[in-house]
Amino acid sequence: MTDDGTAEELRPAWWEDRYRAHPHLWSGRVNASLAQVASTLPPGTALDVGAGEGADAVWLAEHGWRVTAVDASRTALDRGAAEAARRGLEVTWQEADVRTWTPPERYDLVTSHYLHAEGGRGWAWLADAVAPGGTLLVVGHDPSDDAFPRPHLERLGHTADQVAADLDPDDWVSVEPRVEERTITHDGAEVTVRDAVLVARRR
Repeated sequence: MTDDGTAEELRPAWWEDRYRAHPHLWSGRVNASLAQVASTLPPGTALDVGAGEGADAVWLAEHGWRVTAVDASRTALDRGAAEAARRGLEVTWQEADVRTWTPPERYDLVTSHYLHAEGGRGWAWLADAVAPGGTLLVVGHDPSDDAFPRPHLERLGHTADQVAADLDPDDWVSVEPRVEERTITHDGAEVTVRDAVLVARRR
């Protein structure tokens, strides 16, 4: 925690320093939940919040989506932009502090993966960016996930039900919170981790 009580992991400077310290922080592969959900939708406009190094945004662009990718780290966004350019893809890359940033328009798909619960802001602001008939996908580390030590998880993780609680049921055709398991390699061993996944369709 910082002197003002803010978790370090919520501060843009913390993420910028982390990306600068690691040439490739993430796998570069699309999130499995995003690939599954997006494959059922006609390509349109997409907003990826907390895009990191851009693997999800690049995958969406490859599959015909017009993507805006937002992250607090310039270094991460530059890596995503370089990969998109290498593949001949167009993505709009926007640096922003998502603790306060508000999407300027609505999108057919709004997606966010492992975005920490931003200082009590909740999730309604993200849901508000979904266009009529559009889809919201929020994936996070479920608090029950204890596959390996992550001290920040208790204070920054969230359940899918917590995301669903921020959605007005009158605005949505369906709201589906669930826990999904996936296998990853950690310290040379395969472990099963649990994701909180919320998929919602707007009226």
